[in-house]
Amino acid sequence: MQAGSVAARKLEKRLYRQVGQAIQDYNMIEEGDRVMVCLSGGKDSYTLLDILLGLKARAPVNFDIIAVNLDQKQPGFPEHVLPEYLASIGVAFTILEQDTYSVVKRVIPEGKTTCSLCSRLRRGALYTFAAENGITKIALGHHADDILETFFLNFFHGGKLKAMPPKLESDDGRNIVIRPLAYCREKDIARWAHFREFPIIPCNLCGSQENLQRKEIKRMLHAWEKESPKKIDSMLAALKCVVPSHLMDTELFDFRALGGRLDRDTRWFDGEEEPPHRAREVAVPLEQLIRRVGGA
Repeated sequence: MQAGSVAARKLEKRLYRQVGQAIQDYNMIEEGDRVMVCLSGGKDSYTLLDILLGLKARAPVNFDIIAVNLDQKQPGFPEHVLPEYLASIGVAFTILEQDTYSVVKRVIPEGKTTCSLCSRLRRGALYTFAAENGITKIALGHHADDILETFFLNFFHGGKLKAMPPKLESDDGRNIVIRPLAYCREKDIARWAHFREFPIIPCNLCGSQENLQRKEIKRMLHAWEKESPKKIDSMLAALKCVVPSHLMDTELFDFRALGGRLDRDTRWFDGEEEPPHRAREVAVPLEQLIRRVGGA
C-alpha cells in the first residue's frame, strides 16, 4: 500500500471513522481531558496514538495527549526507539522506568507464562502515574479482536459472559480507562502500521510465550472468519445487543417475579449447598498478588 493510494485513503477514512464513532458512543474524551496514551512499541498502541493525534486537530473538544511508555528493564529492550520517535512527531511523552522484569522472573517458575503478572505490574505502574499527574483518561490500544477474544476466553475458561469494555473505571476508582480502537479490526491496524512504517518493538523480549488459550481462541476466530467473513462482525454486534430476559442471570433480570406471587422463603432444594450462581470478581491488590504467586 503506497502513500496516497486509494487503498491507503480508504483505510485511513475507515479507521478515523471507527475511532471517532467509538469515542462518541461511549463519551470517551471530553472537554479539557488529559489523555494518557500507553505506548508499548507495538502496532496497536502506535496506531492509537497516531489516530488520536490526527483527531485532536479536528475534534469538537479541546484535550491534551501525553504518551507514556513503561521501560520494564527487559534485557535487549531498545530504549532509544520510542523517545526518538516521539520526539520526531512532537508529542509530549514520559518514559517510566520500573524493573518489573526482575520481579516477574523471581516469582514465576521457569517455563511458566509470565504475561499475566507482567501486565498486572505494568498496569499498576501506569495507573499510579496517571493518578499522580492529573491524567483524566488512560487510553489503551485494545481493538475489536482483543475484545472478542477476551469474551470467548471468559466464556470457555472463566464461566462468565464478560469482555473488555470500551470504557472502564479502575477498581480503585481513581482512573477511567478508554479503548478508542474498540471498533477497529486487527488486520486493518496491521496494514496501517505497515503503511505508516512505525518502528515496531517486538513483545517477546522476555522470552515468554503468549497465553496459549488466547492463541487457540485467535485460531478459532480466524477459522470462523475464513469460513464466513461476516461472522466476526455479527459476534461483535452481539456484544452491543444483550437481552437479559433471555439469559440466566437472576441479578440482571427478575425471573422469580414473573407470572405469580413472589415467595422468597420457599426452598426447592435440600442441604446447605447453594445453587449455581454468577461468579464474583474480587480485586486483588498488587502486593498480595506478588506474595501469592511467589509463595511469600
